[in-house]
Amino acid sequence: MVYILGGWQSDFSRNWAREGMEVVDGFAEAVENGLEAVGLDAKDVESGHVGNFVAELFANQGLLGGFFGQVHPDFDGLPTARHEAACASGSVAILAASAEIEAGRYDLACVVGLEQMRNVPGQRAAEYLGAAAWTGHEFQDATYLWPRAFSDLADEYDRRYGLKYEHLMRIAEINFANGKRNPNAQTRQWAFNDKSFTANDEFNPVVEGRTRKQDCGQVTDGAAVIFLASETRAAEYAAKRGVSLESLPRIKGWGHRSAPISYGTKVRASADNPYVFPQVRRAIEDARARAGVTDLGQIDVVETHDCFTATEYMAIDHLGLTAPGESWKAIEAGDIEIGGKLPINPSGGLIGLGHPVGATGVRMALDAFKQVTGQAGDYQVEGAKTCQTLNIGGSTTTTVSLVVGV
Repeated sequence: MVYILGGWQSDFSRNWAREGMEVVDGFAEAVENGLEAVGLDAKDVESGHVGNFVAELFANQGLLGGFFGQVHPDFDGLPTARHEAACASGSVAILAASAEIEAGRYDLACVVGLEQMRNVPGQRAAEYLGAAAWTGHEFQDATYLWPRAFSDLADEYDRRYGLKYEHLMRIAEINFANGKRNPNAQTRQWAFNDKSFTANDEFNPVVEGRTRKQDCGQVTDGAAVIFLASETRAAEYAAKRGVSLESLPRIKGWGHRSAPISYGTKVRASADNPYVFPQVRRAIEDARARAGVTDLGQIDVVETHDCFTATEYMAIDHLGLTAPGESWKAIEAGDIEIGGKLPINPSGGLIGLGHPVGATGVRMALDAFKQVTGQAGDYQVEGAKTCQTLNIGGSTTTTVSLVVGV
């Protein structure tokens, strides 16, 4: 059993380059604040893991595990590794750290997810992020690759089941509204009008294909950190603080599936499947099976990957909240809102909170920790005891889902 002791997240509205920060500074800030938040010392950590997608391109920097020893002398000698799985990099780092703990190699691991993305022009950022697609083979005519890819996903839903833009915009509206509740959200000060969530070319301009501005997750600088512990170490931690081991959240279940890197290959393969992305569905089901979850009603809240509104639309039916192709029913019923049947992205998600790519999976796990311990503040889901995360890399090339609960 792997326990989450807590962690820390940066303010996703910040621009590190404008503050004179390098990616190592964001890393150091996260680790130092994380240690303080959880009440640990650097010498307590036995293993370090970093989730990051493309620091080599944005920051001309690889070998990010070496940052641990750079930011604190007590980390000199610490075994470390960096993990890459596009937008799922942070979750894959969590899986690697968890596996070490479950194998008995170490009892306490620090997992950092981070990305610096606002230090280059938008077009260059789009080109860098395109490394998660099948380079040179798909979407070569697109100016902005990922908005085009998920425009194609919206087209696919429309072709198979029918799709109304008003339902995608309701997803955006909910996530931006949730972001206003989150003191770390990139968009918490953004203002909208009555045309912002419509197909209005002035207030919601087209980015690529049928993807418009409000459909998009945010290009973000940010970091998040969590600390994972074995049952033995978690029991020591709890006893020292006068709390029960049972009050500490744990990773109850996990799912990890991969699919071909080509978007087209995936969609063609699922032509006769009710789910557009069967491997996403399998990852969700794997996590629940390992956690002993047999009914959707056992999940209180979800943090899901909404790099675009079409991604969350897909996630709603793949999570089983509706039958395939009927995500619109949950949207219209208010099921995904705070106070609804299954609140999705009370944090604001990637659209409202922000999406520093390598940090997102770690941030999701941290928000799961906050929700199930009642520490989510203004975006707390009342009575939440179990949270499922769904983190996707590329065009669902890598999918990781966690079930976190007390």
